[in-house]
Amino acid sequence: MANKLEITLTKSLIGTKPQQRKTIEALGLRKVNQTVEQADNEAVRGQIVKVAHLVTVKEI
Repeated sequence: MANKLEITLTKSLIGTKPQQRKTIEALGLRKVNQTVEQADNEAVRGQIVKVAHLVTVKEI
């Protein structure tokens, strides 16, 4: 596993469920095309699974 993940919000949150919006906010994303770095652990991987259709992930 990589040490960090680069997570980019690629789709809008319009029309998404409230739980998905909270997950995106918890990842530190606010705007479309914004990128954040997060530690690569099971908690973050679980969050990514919940919103996989909205984000792109790259291991760094």
